Amino acid sequence: MEDAADPPVAGAGLPKETATDWPTYGGQPGGSQYSSLAQINTGNVRRLELAWTYRTGEVTEWSPEVHGTNYQVTPILANRKLYLCTPFNNVVALHPASGAELWKFDFDKPRAETMYGYHNCRGVSYWQAAAEAEAAEFCGKRVFEATDNGFLLALDGDSGELCPGFGNRGRIDLNALDYRGDGRISFTSPPAIHQDMVIVGGAVIDNRWRDSLDGIVRAFDVRSGAEVWQWNPIPEHLSAEVGGANAWAPLAIDQERGWVFLPTGSPSYDTYGVNRADPIPFGNAVVALDAMTGKPIWSHQTVHHDLWDYDLPSMPTLVTLLREARPVQAVVQATKTGFVFVLDRETGEPLFPVQERPVPQTDVPGERSSPTQPFPSAPPPMASQHLRAEEAWGLALFDRRECREKLASLRNEGLFTPPGINGSVLHPSFLGGSNWGGIAYDQRTGLAVVNSSNLVAAVTLKPRPQFAAQDLADTGASVYEMRGTPYVMLRQVLLSSLGVPCNPPPWGQLTALDLNSGELRWQVPFGRMEFAWGWPRSPAAWGAPNQGGPIITGGGLVFIGASLDSRLRAYDLLSGEELWSAKTPAPATATPMTYQFAPNNRQYVVVAAGGNGAFETRLSDTILAYALPE
Repeated sequence: MEDAADPPVAGAGLPKETATDWPTYGGQPGGSQYSSLAQINTGNVRRLELAWTYRTGEVTEWSPEVHGTNYQVTPILANRKLYLCTPFNNVVALHPASGAELWKFDFDKPRAETMYGYHNCRGVSYWQAAAEAEAAEFCGKRVFEATDNGFLLALDGDSGELCPGFGNRGRIDLNALDYRGDGRISFTSPPAIHQDMVIVGGAVIDNRWRDSLDGIVRAFDVRSGAEVWQWNPIPEHLSAEVGGANAWAPLAIDQERGWVFLPTGSPSYDTYGVNRADPIPFGNAVVALDAMTGKPIWSHQTVHHDLWDYDLPSMPTLVTLLREARPVQAVVQATKTGFVFVLDRETGEPLFPVQERPVPQTDVPGERSSPTQPFPSAPPPMASQHLRAEEAWGLALFDRRECREKLASLRNEGLFTPPGINGSVLHPSFLGGSNWGGIAYDQRTGLAVVNSSNLVAAVTLKPRPQFAAQDLADTGASVYEMRGTPYVMLRQVLLSSLGVPCNPPPWGQLTALDLNSGELRWQVPFGRMEFAWGWPRSPAAWGAPNQGGPIITGGGLVFIGASLDSRLRAYDLLSGEELWSAKTPAPATATPMTYQFAPNNRQYVVVAAGGNGAFETRLSDTILAYALPE
């Protein structure tokens, strides 16, 4: 078997990472999305082949009766089983070497009961009693799932049966709890587990109510389901007027410190903040809480008074890096703006200087935008942040002119141009930059790898008396009610009449950042687009919008699906060269995982290829496992 070349010893002096299993969503509780397994490496990855598949049987286009499916799950390996959830929030256990179904729990969720119109589940979590005798008992090993209609479930890890002593016969209806606002709570991300507690954030409807649900984070006893603590990011004096600032992405755990790290979003409404002029420091922030008590330890805000829907969309990544030849524990957060914040894990202070710079100011009556926003000095942004009208793009002269006219009609003063009644450019778009796939980190090299989208969007606060449904026929924009305000919000990605983005390619990128030095190591176009009107795939140099994240392995490889062109790819970690790819039944818009399993000790790379209903891609219900030939 060919061996991978050893990477540069940038991490000399750091403890060696030996993460060989994948027991949590992010690979490890700190979310590094890294495995030290090296059986598959740069020398032999081209021999990778399909080892097994599993079909959930759950795939559907959208209809009023049965909402569509987005399948974005990352399985976990625990208790010698692969555990995963399905779009309908059923839970499955598979044999890791064959993909054979060991058990399946049917949640029996209403098929039209979803918050955003699409069934989705990104993962489950696992807990096992520390005492061997208890672990051997029924429900001494538990699988936890938080469903997109608001339930927290506890299942026996061996049989898939509900644990009757947890909550109400194995489930807690979180929508029956007081979240202090309008709407309902939903979950796509797996819970976090620390010792004997299960911790959940949640998603809320952002742009319908002024006082949407507060982004309350809750911790429950893993055995009884009793609530241990709750923490509210909204200040008490604003709670009746403001909601949101919720952590809908996965949470990271520092097991040694006993801290949980949250990525929070914007207070409601996303793009109109007249009702939240007072500071909300826990909004759009990385927040560290004591995992045993829920008490805040520190927070670092990445956007002040968010008017762009630049919520923190991904799991904070806990890493160890080198500063002045000494190990420093840090937390790294990728953002929709394209910035990556690198913070001291103990204090929350930036490890690279962050400068407050003046930004464009609002012209909306009653609104008070922040006079400055934080700009990290390093690493450099991994996505485009500026686009002039004369830089508009198109496949032909006529659609390039269309895009140029669209951009010229909008207020456009660069990053953080605030929304207004005449429309504003939003670049990066509300999709990012980086989105929920987050960062993978290799401690040996100090490299963090992140995928990003480059798309330009427009946002308009339309005066309510002037709004009519027929307006949409011309714009194709999505409409957000923002009840109780003088406006409705219109938002859309800007495309030409030929269906291509109005900003120049690449529309998707894969980037490696050196977190020891703060430098960009490499950046390559990522993904390809498939056009509905019959053209073949776009050139590789154009890249494509993407959803999902990368993983890194000890074999010097980066594995990623994410692109909308239905392929799983492997890249050389050190150079960014694409080494291997495989066609998948639908876009693999999920983060992969990897593990090695006895008795044959093959290393497997597993990814869900379910497609994305919201992007109107091909759909599937398939879990794919790849390995080297036996």
